[in-house]
Amino acid sequence: MSNMSAPSIPNLLSLRGSRGGSRGRGRGRGRGGDSQSSAPGHDSTIQGTDTDAAVSRMSAVELGYLQDPFAQYFVQNTVGGAVRRLPIINRGTYTRTVALDRLISSFLSSTATRERQIVSLGAGTDTRFFKLFSQPGLANLVYHEIDFPAIASKKLQLVNAIPQLRGILPNPVAEDSGWSNQNLRNSCQYWCHGLDLRDLLKDDVKPLKGLRTDVPTVLISECCLCYLEVPQAQGVMSYFTERISNLAITIYEPVFPDDSFGKQMVSNLAARRIRMPTLDAYPNPQKQQLRLREAGFSLARSLIIGDVWRKWVTDDERERVDSLEGLDEVEEWNLLADHYVVVWGWRGDGFQGWERDLTA
Repeated sequence: MSNMSAPSIPNLLSLRGSRGGSRGRGRGRGRGGDSQSSAPGHDSTIQGTDTDAAVSRMSAVELGYLQDPFAQYFVQNTVGGAVRRLPIINRGTYTRTVALDRLISSFLSSTATRERQIVSLGAGTDTRFFKLFSQPGLANLVYHEIDFPAIASKKLQLVNAIPQLRGILPNPVAEDSGWSNQNLRNSCQYWCHGLDLRDLLKDDVKPLKGLRTDVPTVLISECCLCYLEVPQAQGVMSYFTERISNLAITIYEPVFPDDSFGKQMVSNLAARRIRMPTLDAYPNPQKQQLRLREAGFSLARSLIIGDVWRKWVTDDERERVDSLEGLDEVEEWNLLADHYVVVWGWRGDGFQGWERDLTA
């Protein structure tokens, strides 16, 4: 994002409330941080960012940016109705969703005739599973979500309580700290693991139930690994790279912490007692790509969110989105959108669509 003097940068924490929310862009899920960040209090703070994300998603849905009939079930009812985020936040939620949806859709199209797998790290209240599995033609997909045990348990309670969710995911079976349905239609499976991602680094960690090591797999980290210490984030990726040969990953995280806007962004996070260690280690898209190549992925690409908006959203769709609210804060939008990146890397078979169709 181009330079903007720090005083004129909107303090995104102050935008919460009926007019507009917090940044609400991280999903705040099964992850941790430094020695201080690893404390239970910090874990609760990080999990709270998932509530922000759910509210932001609901705001984007209600205003017509996104179609997601399941978003409403993951937002607690509040006095005065749903929270409405600022237009730049709604557009950010929309564009980040477009990016990840396009990557996942390309992967599923490339593997339509074979078994495949998705692992969502720190899934929180993410609705992607329900949206995908509401499509009647989806087949041969094993879908995993990993998050803190309390989050996994809450998601099970919601599924059991809400017929619209139970219709997509019937008869869930609880076991240990997780739950699953191994007999979904068209040979699909769902596994929810109640697990702190840091536990994957332990020598005595139990194997993830249902994890296939013999099929093309995509890992999703949507503002998740950024809350771990860098060695921990590397260790989580290594858990999967050491086990699965045909593997890809897509990561959504902030970048450019050292310019005026980036410093304000970091300050806003610090005010909430939130720290992102990977933001210092991988401060730009080039470092993010190198991160994936060093982790064992043969190819890596990236787009800042601003370029996703400009390159991956069609002219007609941009016009539709522009008409929803209007956007007075154009410079602020450009700043915000240029401080988040989607980076994806892959190796092995099953990702032909990423190489053929997705240009950075």
